Amino acid sequence: MTKARLTRAEIQSFAQLSPFELKDKFIEIAQAVQEDQPGQKETTARAMLNAGRGNPNWIATGPREAYYALGYFALSESRRVWTADNLGGMPDRQGIGARFDAFVRQHPDLAGIEMLTACVEHALQRFGFDRDEFVHELTDASIGDNYPVPDRMLPHAQQIVRGYLSDEMFAGRPPQGAGELSLFATEGGTAAMCYIFDSLMKNDLLHKGDKIALMVPVFTPYIEIPELDTYEFDVVLVQADLFADTGVREWRYPTEEVAKLADPEIKLVCLVNPSNPPSLALSERVTHQIREIVATTNPGLVIVTDDVYGTFVEGFRSLAAELPRNTLLVYSYSKHYGCTGWRLGVIALHDDNVIDERLAALPQADKDRLAKRYGTLSLHPEKIRFIDRLVADSRQVALNHTAGLSLPQQAMMTLFSLFDMLEEGQAYKHRIRAVVRQRLELLLEGARMKIADDPARAGYYIELDLLAEAERTHGRAFANFLEATYEPVDPLFRLAEQTSVVLLNGGGFDGPQWSVRVSLANLDDLDYLKIGHHLRAVFDAYHTEWQEQQSN
Repeated sequence: MTKARLTRAEIQSFAQLSPFELKDKFIEIAQAVQEDQPGQKETTARAMLNAGRGNPNWIATGPREAYYALGYFALSESRRVWTADNLGGMPDRQGIGARFDAFVRQHPDLAGIEMLTACVEHALQRFGFDRDEFVHELTDASIGDNYPVPDRMLPHAQQIVRGYLSDEMFAGRPPQGAGELSLFATEGGTAAMCYIFDSLMKNDLLHKGDKIALMVPVFTPYIEIPELDTYEFDVVLVQADLFADTGVREWRYPTEEVAKLADPEIKLVCLVNPSNPPSLALSERVTHQIREIVATTNPGLVIVTDDVYGTFVEGFRSLAAELPRNTLLVYSYSKHYGCTGWRLGVIALHDDNVIDERLAALPQADKDRLAKRYGTLSLHPEKIRFIDRLVADSRQVALNHTAGLSLPQQAMMTLFSLFDMLEEGQAYKHRIRAVVRQRLELLLEGARMKIADDPARAGYYIELDLLAEAERTHGRAFANFLEATYEPVDPLFRLAEQTSVVLLNGGGFDGPQWSVRVSLANLDDLDYLKIGHHLRAVFDAYHTEWQEQQSN
């Protein structure tokens, strides 16, 4: 027997949840409906279309094959040092480059060996590494027989990832005069977020109740973290509420919204660029305006930019390139390479930065307290840079000697980065861009909805404003009916109940309450055509109900 539909009050109570927690409720509803249909249990996994989470359904195979080939070479190096049944030794640095070349010649048919060789040769040519030093770092890292040293990131890995960020986040034009880009390899972008907020507080750069800004809509944790009792920040929202036409959102920031950042009391601004969920890269107009604000009224503003979707936009250039002294760059490999399970992220900060300047300018009492906090790490703790304090704080300082991302993870990150620098990696990048664009077109075809034409669209997600669509297609009176009669998340409950489609509520990202987020990354192409049709059917049912009410 099918369960009765939730009441408006029940739906209203669920709407208080984070969109990712609410998603679980939609999944529960969708699965329960399927189980109520005899003979359908075998097809439940196929029938439920969950476009709520951004985990991509593609992976980069080439660099993974290279990693596994590297593993065979690494084991041969271990057995060369010490062989006793299943007991091996640590790879030897001396002469390892020549032995790698010999291994390649001896195993021409090993899967991944050509890609591994291409990655190694490119690294040697582009970065001028010593062959033995680089091959040994990569080999030893893949085995994972040592703690990370340096703890922040392996030296060759740092140079390679720095090159990758220059290519993909800085459009091949790294900023001049900001010093070197120092990196901290982290357990994905999520760990990077946690470390940054924690260290800013620990180092008296932020205090409980301080004023910060969020450029919204934005990934939900950036909304939820500032509300925790640890922080209780005074949050200013910079809202992307421009319209291209009646009922068609641009998802762009008006000048007057960006101008909020000119308030010198705002110490920090966080953004996802390209945005999540609208999936648009920041415009040149807004970038220029933020540069002017930093140059004049708010020079100490710290910017945290999360650029995980940057590779999906042609010519993308991060704020970390435009405002290198003020910006902490967070990047994750998860979406581009389909490697969410690897947990590969990085925090990047230029050596010449306002954060270290602010540390140097702290009152003496704060400096004394921090000298005590980091005093076990250095005889001159006041000279420890913020990027290195992040590392120490990530392990409660006391465990700094065991800090750092695991070496196998760093080896995989290195190979992903080198792959991108090859022709094969660039071809892969253009292929996955085409995948999300195709899915977006199919979704819109099915939904018969209009979005703004924007060349800076990443297309990894799409946020559709159903209230704006109601006004565009049937006028303001219909939009008023929806607002007065239903909760903003009601369409999502209907989708789950009636079609087993799972989407997320855009209001949970501080977007419009009646908007929905669709991930274009995790289902088959034609599934998005189906989702579009289902969304349109739900929308049309509301319109039919409104027309019947009007005729009575």
